[in-house]
Amino acid sequence: MSNVNSDEKGYSFGQIVLASFVGIVGFALFVLLVAKFFGVTDTVEVAEPTAAISQIEENIKPVATVELAAAGAGASAEKSGEEVVKAVCSMCHAAGLMNAPKIGDKAQWQPRIAQGYETLVKHALEGIRSMPARGGNPSLTDGEIASAVAHMANASGANFKAPAPKATEEKPAEQAAAPAAEPVAVAAVPAAAGKSGEEVYKSVCAMCHAAGLMNAPKFGDKAQWEPRIKQGYDTLVTHATHGIRMMPAKGGNPALSDAEVAGAVKYMANAAGATF
Repeated sequence: MSNVNSDEKGYSFGQIVLASFVGIVGFALFVLLVAKFFGVTDTVEVAEPTAAISQIEENIKPVATVELAAAGAGASAEKSGEEVVKAVCSMCHAAGLMNAPKIGDKAQWQPRIAQGYETLVKHALEGIRSMPARGGNPSLTDGEIASAVAHMANASGANFKAPAPKATEEKPAEQAAAPAAEPVAVAAVPAAAGKSGEEVYKSVCAMCHAAGLMNAPKFGDKAQWEPRIKQGYDTLVTHATHGIRMMPAKGGNPALSDAEVAGAVKYMANAAGATF
C-alpha cells in the first residue's frame, strides 16, 4: 500500500521541467504587465533596422540607368508662311521697297503669279535682282520659304498650296546614363569661322545700305556716315544688333552672330571713312 501511495504522490522529471518553464513565463508576463502599467517599458528602437534596409537597397542599386525619352522629343515644326513673312519678308514686301511686289497688290503680283509657284519659290530660294537668297536669312528651310511665297501670293490673288510643315530637329529617343569614367583627352576642334563683314554686308545689309533705303546711310557716303561714326563703334554695333528706328535687329536676319553683325558694321563704317 505504501509503494502505491508513493507513486501516486511523486512527479516525473518532465512534469517538473514543464512546471518550472510555466512558472518562469508566468513571472515574466507578470513583470511586463506591471512595467507597462506603470509606463516604464523601454521603447523599441526601429531606426537601426530601417537604416540597415536602406543601406542594403543602396548597395544593390544598379550602376547605370537607362532613361527613355518620349518619341519625337526635341522636335520642332517649321515656321508657317505667315510667321516667315512677318519676321523676314515684310521688311521689303510690306511697303514695296526695292521694287518688291507689295503684299496684297494684285496688279504687281499678277505677272509673277503667272510664272507659276515653282518659279517663284526658286527665285526666293536663290535670290533675284535686289532680293537676296532666302530673303537674307539662310537659316530658313526650303519648306519655310515655299510657305512664305504661297502666303504672299495667295494674299494677292493666287491659289497656291503650301507644303505641310516638317519637323526641323530630332533628338535620339534613348539615352543611357553610363557609369562615371576617367576623363579622356580630346583634341580641340576649331570653331567654324563666321562670315566676314563684307559677306554679311553683301548678303544682308546691302538690301538697304546699297541704295540708302529707309534712311539707311548709303554705303561709302562719308557725309551720311560721319555723324554716325562719331557715335563710336560700340554704339553702332549696339544699334545694328538690337535694331533702331526702321532698321530691324541684325538687319532682319536673327541667324547672324553678334560678331558677324559687328564685322559688317566695321566694314561699312570703314568704307565711309572710319578706322574701326
